[in-house]
Amino acid sequence: MALVRFSPSSEVVRRRGQMNRFLADFFPGFEDDSAQGSWNPAVDIFEKEGNIVLQAELPGLSVKDVELHVENETLTLRGERKHDEEVNERGYHRVERVYGSFVRSFHLPAAVDRSKIKADFKDGLLKVVLPKRDEAKPREIAINAA
Repeated sequence: MALVRFSPSSEVVRRRGQMNRFLADFFPGFEDDSAQGSWNPAVDIFEKEGNIVLQAELPGLSVKDVELHVENETLTLRGERKHDEEVNERGYHRVERVYGSFVRSFHLPAAVDRSKIKADFKDGLLKVVLPKRDEAKPREIAINAA
């Protein structure tokens, strides 16, 4: 009997494939985005100074590679990371970064003033400031003594 080295990552990949086939059987049109090489940038969302702030890591991208849209209650971030055209595909020894297009959509709460949304892009970090409406901001109410 031969000894076989256990590889947890290969087991995870195998199980993921089984789950994707299962979902494809029950939900026509289901596609596994990771199999297509797409990626999703990491995003942090937090509140600061009466605003909701969304920060997305987009290393290697420039402003022209990224689109940001607001429609109804949805903020959509879309873009694409392309291969370096100066390097021939055969010139690569190893490719670990994921390339391709991405789309991330976020539901906006009713408290956000959509007309005042601002976005800045610097050093591969997209920062989107979503100001809250004045009526949605917390305020203190004075209590009168009777």
